[in-house]
Amino acid sequence: MKAICSALPRSLRELVYAANHTHLSAHAKHLVLSLPRCSPAVTARFFTDRAFRAFALAHHLHLPPPNVIVGNVITPVATSFIHNNNFLDVLYIVAFALFIYGLSGLTGPRTAVRGNRIAAVGMAIAIVATLLKQGEGNWGLIVLGIALGTLVGVPAARRVKMTAMPQMVALFNGVGGGAVFLIAWAEFRNSDGFVGKPLYVAVFSLFAAIVGSVSFWGSNIAFGKLQELLPGRPITLGRPQQLVNGLLLAAAIVLAVLVANGSHSQGEFIGMLVCAAVLGNFVVLPIGGADMPVVISMLNAFTGLSAAATGVALDNPALIVAGMIVGASGSILTNLMAVAMNRSIPAIIAGGFGGTGAVAGASGAGEHEGTVRSVSAADVAIQLAYARLVIVVPGYGMAVAQAQHTVRELEKALEARGVEVEYAIHPVAGRMPGHMNVLLAEADVPYELLREMDDINPEFSRADVALVIGANDVTNPAAKTNPGSPIYGMPILDVEAAHSVVVIKRSMNPGFAGIENELYYTPNTSMLFGDAKSAVADITSELSARCARRPRWPRAPCACGHEAFGLSRCQRRRSRRPHVGCDLRRRSTSSARC
Repeated sequence: MKAICSALPRSLRELVYAANHTHLSAHAKHLVLSLPRCSPAVTARFFTDRAFRAFALAHHLHLPPPNVIVGNVITPVATSFIHNNNFLDVLYIVAFALFIYGLSGLTGPRTAVRGNRIAAVGMAIAIVATLLKQGEGNWGLIVLGIALGTLVGVPAARRVKMTAMPQMVALFNGVGGGAVFLIAWAEFRNSDGFVGKPLYVAVFSLFAAIVGSVSFWGSNIAFGKLQELLPGRPITLGRPQQLVNGLLLAAAIVLAVLVANGSHSQGEFIGMLVCAAVLGNFVVLPIGGADMPVVISMLNAFTGLSAAATGVALDNPALIVAGMIVGASGSILTNLMAVAMNRSIPAIIAGGFGGTGAVAGASGAGEHEGTVRSVSAADVAIQLAYARLVIVVPGYGMAVAQAQHTVRELEKALEARGVEVEYAIHPVAGRMPGHMNVLLAEADVPYELLREMDDINPEFSRADVALVIGANDVTNPAAKTNPGSPIYGMPILDVEAAHSVVVIKRSMNPGFAGIENELYYTPNTSMLFGDAKSAVADITSELSARCARRPRWPRAPCACGHEAFGLSRCQRRRSRRPHVGCDLRRRSTSSARC
């Protein structure tokens, strides 16, 4: 051993003495511990051992390059420019640029697919750059993992229905969190309890393990609720719920501190993971369906932050940047959605809101004063045929019935008759952020027709018909008029301001919030009961069969210089869309008219 140490640089002597605690190859350990003498050839072979170089790199020890002269021996060339750290840094920079550029493309449906593909190329480059690093591990296991992930992920993503997309998002997000805490556990085992690792490596690894475990198990509960494998109502322990959550979090932190202070106990690390897992379940179980979009974005932010922490621990720039992008965007989205519901994030985590049953103190079915007026598809078709502006309000009922394509056909039929059609999108409509936008984009609805809540609310007062398809709580006037309502203060779509409101709904059952919708009892509201897809199809058929035409108003010059009819001059000025009611536009759609 002394002869070997005398042939090695001074900075490596301590490492050689600790060789029994490293993960060198068996051949390298034999060279260090068994040979009585150390020739230049033995030293050269020791330097070129991949596991030894990876261990030395992790401990910030500088080794001579494997292709230089060591002693009197020239070792074989084991690398090229593609393994050079500067080249790998360039690849990471390119990957980060593609991440950000692809993310900017997700701002609209027309560029979303391209942006997603650009970001995917960036991720592929980052993966290649990581694999090009010297001593990355067992290539067989890496290839096997990539193959298994591809075989499971690609078919699942291609076959999933748009109505099941929230469940898919929750499941994939949970997989990310699970991968993070497994990586942290593997690092703990491989380093024998972070022995020889800097303190920041242990701290970030433990943080990633706790947050990743919470995200994994919480996402599984969210998936179960969305898939209706678990009850959608809040499942809570009552008043002790938050106390139990606090104790679980404190226990996980205490165990993490013990591990960071040098404990080598596998039991303590596993106990920390178990506490975090139970905490993840207990955080999401009390949250009802109404808050599920906020929960999904919050868990997505958790996964991103844990991935970024893992990147710091592993010194992997790709994980750091990608994780921070996901964590930051998820946090911003969570806050925006909480504001849209007029609720704080701690109140959402506290749970107890958004069940499927009736809420105590809220008016239930049959208790509300007033009557519900039911209409037929033919009645609705007549109203729409003579309307000037129709605002469609989609909700989760449209997603369940997969009625987005049928709604698109109705929109085309109305536009062929010169009726202006717009869509009112509430930030928390559906079961995940942007749920309605995704469904309507799939049906090729023009993006300019999708109007956010703040933009569309002033337009309801001039709308002849507001067609509500499966939207419930986001249209409930109780949010503005009833201080005792659980949703009081939540910004809603001002549907009741329209001249006529038509609600397509299966029954009078309450929505996610578990309260009755006062909109159904207003004098200008009528109900069309039935499946959203079949109801909209019936309306479109009646519209085509009756060939209802709007009366002609006096012609007036359009802003483009062509003659127009159907809208007064002042109404055309208020319209945001060019050529509404214009002869130029009618000529292009005349063939579609009867």
